[in-house]
Amino acid sequence: MDHSVSIVTTPATPTAVIAQATTWAEFPALWGRLLGDVWTFLRTTDLRPGRNVMLYKDDVPNVEVGAEVAAAFAPSGRIVPSALPAGRAARTVARGAPSVEGLKAAHDAVLAWCADQGLEPTGIRWEVYDHWRDDPDRFETEVYWLLSTARSSAS
Repeated sequence: MDHSVSIVTTPATPTAVIAQATTWAEFPALWGRLLGDVWTFLRTTDLRPGRNVMLYKDDVPNVEVGAEVAAAFAPSGRIVPSALPAGRAARTVARGAPSVEGLKAAHDAVLAWCADQGLEPTGIRWEVYDHWRDDPDRFETEVYWLLSTARSSAS
């Protein structure tokens, strides 16, 4: 699938998450449990949750798994308030039901586009998952890579 990539300016988006250091090998079996725990918490609140999110802070990976929320809240056990980053980011959309292969292709497309444009990603990236639809072909996952504020040699 071709991925159209563009630069966007993202606002800080409040989230309710569980932060976890993991490995790429362990992450596929871990994220569902973390997300389930966040949603168990959200169902007991008036936070008006939004879409599911995954924030990757680095390549360890240190991750935050959870959902957008409409208001600030006090931490509850492992569930903590956080935010998706504000700033200049490269963005694309992966279409169809989420898959490891589809998301990897979207991330790879953003990185290749940044290299072609002389832009430097910081390594911080995130995914925002569409609300589930009966037609998985209409599902969209937004993929973002925060860009460095330093001027590149290509600028």
